[in-house]
Amino acid sequence: MQIKVPFENGLLPDQYGKYAAGSDVYSGKPVHSFPITIEDAPAGTRSYALTFVDFDSTPVAGFVWIHWLAANIDGTMKLIPDDASRQLAGQFTQGHNSNVSRYVGASDPEIISRYVGPQPPDRTHDYTLTVYALDAMLPLDEGFYLNELRHALKGHVLAEAKLEVPSRA
Repeated sequence: MQIKVPFENGLLPDQYGKYAAGSDVYSGKPVHSFPITIEDAPAGTRSYALTFVDFDSTPVAGFVWIHWLAANIDGTMKLIPDDASRQLAGQFTQGHNSNVSRYVGASDPEIISRYVGPQPPDRTHDYTLTVYALDAMLPLDEGFYLNELRHALKGHVLAEAKLEVPSRA
């Protein structure tokens, strides 16, 4: 299985991150999720799950920053469309990102349980997108945590694909 996202000059386009403008920003955060093309998913794929995390945040935040968690995306999709986090909300299950942390203190569901794009404060960061092809829908509720996703994935992963997605500071 392979995944692709759009790049401009080797970076995630500005509308999906720190330099987003207008309706792509909510409460000071970039909220317009990028499209993901999925190729060569295995036969029997019933759903997809994804994680979008920033390992480069550790020196800055003290932990790996979670930007987007999603599960139960229709397994027949070959394209998770542009702005799916908002436009398809309710058609798949989205988990908590790091804005829910007590260190951040956000409580608005539009910020803590949806896509919130990259905002690297110090330098270009490489964000890790992982998409899992699964043989089942997962028993997860809206606002699940990464550890819950990890446990639910056990025994259901048919394939996984990772992509490093750089975004500028």
